[in-house]
Amino acid sequence: MAETANIGVLPLQKRSQWVRLRTLIGLRWVAIAGQIVAITVSQAWFDLQMPIGLCFFAVGLAIIANLFSIFVYPENKRLSEQEAAGMLMFDIVQITLLLFFTGGLNNPFALLLLAPVTVSATALRVKSTIVLGATSAVLMSVLAFAYIPLVDTNGVVQQLPVLFRFGFWVANLIGIVFMAAYAGKVMSEVNNMSDALLATQMALAREQKLTDLGGVVAAAAHELGTPLATIKLVSAELMEELSDNPDLRDDAALIRDQADRCRDILRSMGRAGKDDTHMHVAPFATVVSEAAEPHQDRGKTVHFEFAADLENDPREPTIMRRPEIIHGLRNLVQNAVDFASANVWVEMQWSEHQVGVRIMDDGDGYSPNIIGRIGDPFMRNRRSGETPKRPGYEGMGLGLFIAKTLLERSGASLSFANGFDPFMDDGPRPERCGAVVEVLWPRELIEAPTRQGGEKWDENKRF
Repeated sequence: MAETANIGVLPLQKRSQWVRLRTLIGLRWVAIAGQIVAITVSQAWFDLQMPIGLCFFAVGLAIIANLFSIFVYPENKRLSEQEAAGMLMFDIVQITLLLFFTGGLNNPFALLLLAPVTVSATALRVKSTIVLGATSAVLMSVLAFAYIPLVDTNGVVQQLPVLFRFGFWVANLIGIVFMAAYAGKVMSEVNNMSDALLATQMALAREQKLTDLGGVVAAAAHELGTPLATIKLVSAELMEELSDNPDLRDDAALIRDQADRCRDILRSMGRAGKDDTHMHVAPFATVVSEAAEPHQDRGKTVHFEFAADLENDPREPTIMRRPEIIHGLRNLVQNAVDFASANVWVEMQWSEHQVGVRIMDDGDGYSPNIIGRIGDPFMRNRRSGETPKRPGYEGMGLGLFIAKTLLERSGASLSFANGFDPFMDDGPRPERCGAVVEVLWPRELIEAPTRQGGEKWDENKRF
């Protein structure tokens, strides 16, 4: 899990390079079409007198910029931080220029100044968004006082009352701040979730590769057993026939010894995993023990207990050895071992309808301010300011997120709690006073299909 925890969040300066030039060009074409329609309709239907030449000059600047981008840059061009910010800055200036020719803040389309800032908040860093937002706010403030007024055919100036114009200005400023903050926050959460899901997929793929590798090794050990045995037999016969030639006899003995060594190596490697179909299922307690095995020798005592309803259902369930179950439980045990003082308890239970495991430790437990958000990616240690108990490791909540995602994918439901609440209990702390994680599956979802009577298991795959 240490490898996964180090993935972290992809830097925003890298994310800004995800913006395709053609995307911004397409959005600008939509804006250009809207501007042309608005100018035409205002003059033809509402008889508003405006400097048409200057208005189409402003629209022409946007058209020229789009054509230049299309013919100069390749279609798959992705913008850097500075390039994307430059294009959005151009859009702000172009919209401001058009608004200056068409009534300033008296023009309801002044709301469009929010658009480039919102786009920046979703794709660029905070610094670039602040610069674009400040520029938009300044230019909007200029438009409140400096503009060419809109005049109808009767010579009447079309403008808002001072109070409404002031309110529109304030509303737009608030909109710039709110929309940028809202879009930035939402995209940050989306990016965090995307990174965490990527880490989950990598962890599951790694677990699956290890399982597949173990099967390949076991199959190789099985297939190479016969030729190695033949080599050993022939070398032993050669040793008997070459008893009168010590040098050749020593060579035959060396061949036999090396064959034995190959057998031992393959046997030890084969223990790492088997592709026998009988090994695809295992008793529930065996799978839980396998998941916790890598963390049993890290200086903390891991206790395995049973809390099953043995009277009503004495049969321990046999479950599929699925990588997501093993890796998810392993992450939960790792988290408990990381924060335990000395002991971790893994309590297994099953009944007629449910199968579950409860993992507890004797550490400090979850901080009250994050216990409701456990399972979200990129959260910090259990308690703010807490010194990590693993040197060089800074907890981000990614392990719990991966465990929760993988186990829920297998049909489980998870609950998180503390074994002791110092604000509610005045007595001494119980032994199991730390974090408590309970994982429950419906039995029919996790239990492996049973083999009845003469029903056979699938044939083992040949190497």
